Amino acid sequence: MFLRTESFSQYIRLYPVVSTLIAISVLIHILTWLPGIGSQLFLFGFGYNLYIAQGEWWRFITPVFLHGGFMHLLFNMFSLFLFGPELERLTGKVRFITIYLLAGFFGSAATYFLQPLDYSHVGASGAIFGIFGAFGALLYYGRRVLPQLRQIILPIIVISIVMTFLTPNVNATAHIAGLLTGFLIGLGYFHPKRIVSWKAKK
Repeated sequence: MFLRTESFSQYIRLYPVVSTLIAISVLIHILTWLPGIGSQLFLFGFGYNLYIAQGEWWRFITPVFLHGGFMHLLFNMFSLFLFGPELERLTGKVRFITIYLLAGFFGSAATYFLQPLDYSHVGASGAIFGIFGAFGALLYYGRRVLPQLRQIILPIIVISIVMTFLTPNVNATAHIAGLLTGFLIGLGYFHPKRIVSWKAKK
């Protein structure tokens, strides 16, 4: 289910939203390496509660596409690469991007309201946790008929939550808010009656 066996071209064709999100994040990270423009780009987009309080509302979403280093980027994009395709396949392009961006947005919003004004953050982790939350909603409705998904995704969610609180310099607020956002949106998307209507439209 989460093993990726597609070729590069097949992956891009089958999962265009996931591929685009990865490409954008990687491109932006490369741009942040460039002298001059890189630091300006980072300063313009990173999440900083004080700047948000001063009216820079775009910082609720731009931190999702910025990362604090190569390993930070690699970990998040590898997670998106593994777990994003199955959710994009299940929900479709528009629903998937809605889950991803809203989870990232509410992760930043929760950080703004629950953390001090001098708190800063970057990374797609809140959005990634939104994907986990959406899978959690799918399990909520189909736990008896999706044993394989349950065996895989539940331990991943539990381990991710535990590591959130054990790992230093992690925005736990964004992680949990993203997880809850994905779960709540998923409850709407994966409701049995809603899924029936998807199939009826095909």
